[in-house]
Amino acid sequence: MPTVRIPTPLRKFTQGNEEVSISGANVGEILTNLEAAHPGIRERICDDKGKVRRFVNIFVGDEDIRFLKNLETEVADNDEISIIPAIAGG
Repeated sequence: MPTVRIPTPLRKFTQGNEEVSISGANVGEILTNLEAAHPGIRERICDDKGKVRRFVNIFVGDEDIRFLKNLETEVADNDEISIIPAIAGG
């Protein structure tokens, strides 16, 4: 089952866990199943239209899904999905 790495600001939805195992064939299914297991987390990751928010980056392994197939990016059982909020600074 794929592992999803949860950033610190979203760990309140996962009872403090930094990683959770969630099933799914692609990133979209992973996010749907993540929401089912941890209600409220998806709206922090996706907008009203279901697209990943601009300030959130999702990686499958080392690859940004924006350069792959976005939510349709396939996920294998041993893959690690990382949700990374963009950090603004200056």
